[in-house]
Amino acid sequence: MSKVKLPTPLPVQQYARCVNDSSQPADYIGDWPVAGKVYPVRVLTNARTGEPQIHVLGFYAERPYGAFARHRFEPVAEVWLN
Repeated sequence: MSKVKLPTPLPVQQYARCVNDSSQPADYIGDWPVAGKVYPVRVLTNARTGEPQIHVLGFYAERPYGAFARHRFEPVAEVWLN
């Protein structure tokens, strides 16, 4: 049996409040967050830049890539799932 452990995401659901909904790119196609609203999110690292980005669960985004910068959101809660 291999001793290598594969990375698995923690069993948590994160929530964040949108604090900045300005400056939507002109070529953006998809759902855009509204300031003051709380969304279920997942924080992932951008493979190219290494910077963390916010992915709003349930949002549709066609172009450009459907991730948002961290300065647009503030963490609200983290719920552990069992």
